[in-house]
Amino acid sequence: MLERLNNFERAINKKLDSFLTESNQNFEIFRPHKLVSAMRHAVFNGGKRLRPYLMVEIASFLGANKKSVFQTACALECLHCYSLVHDDLPAMDNDDLRRGKLTVHRKFDEATAILTGDALLTLSFDLIASDQENLNSDMRVELTMLLARAAGLGGMVGGQILDLEAEGRTLNQNQIHQFQSMKTGTLIRFACEAGAIIGQANKNERAALVKYGEIIGLAFQLSDDLLDVLSTEENLGKAVSKDHQRGKKTIVSLMKLESAQKQMKNLISQANDQLKNFGERARVLNEISQFIGERKA
Repeated sequence: MLERLNNFERAINKKLDSFLTESNQNFEIFRPHKLVSAMRHAVFNGGKRLRPYLMVEIASFLGANKKSVFQTACALECLHCYSLVHDDLPAMDNDDLRRGKLTVHRKFDEATAILTGDALLTLSFDLIASDQENLNSDMRVELTMLLARAAGLGGMVGGQILDLEAEGRTLNQNQIHQFQSMKTGTLIRFACEAGAIIGQANKNERAALVKYGEIIGLAFQLSDDLLDVLSTEENLGKAVSKDHQRGKKTIVSLMKLESAQKQMKNLISQANDQLKNFGERARVLNEISQFIGERKA
């Protein structure tokens, strides 16, 4: 699994590199060097590329040409990276490190970090809406709409503000699941649904893959929360125990550690249950589920 993910990372990085250049595109006037440098710092800082990997693998086992998925996958990764740049800002999580490297606002400055996030967000929609091999206009419109909803008011951004408002408050498990599924889960769910769309899945296949995405989105956030408690700054490449220090509510803070670990196993099992009708085709997705449940960084 790790070797496969590393090979994909190299391939998707090559494609991302082709989009993050100082060469003007049609209708653009000029690409400032500092902004491009900051965008590249945000994108090429050791990310695992799990979200685009999910999209490409799903589309591929449904019969799509992998190369036809890469541009949409890059769009998703640019949007994800924008969210991390803004999350790290002093007004949000106030982090100095991201994957062992200085965050954008520390490497450059706060204004540049804000504009870097803005530029990555708009680039993501540029990429997803532009002409792509084997993707007709109806597909691109649907993908654009779904990504906007996953990332915006009722998705990732909405989840972020609920997370901020939750600091210091008493919440139940359902409330925590709600904002975590929005903040983290929606882009993972989008990756799975986009793969289903590009792979032209039927109605039942698409529903199963969307449900799989929802469940592993919760599992991914739970693994983040567990790592914040169990891991070290050296392993994670960022500060640990910050959730507890800020009074942020997580599933781990609500229950005993052993119970949270048991819930992780249950989520992985539920996710894989959604894949049974795909048989051996979904082997890589089963491996991804296991990877999320056992990740150390």
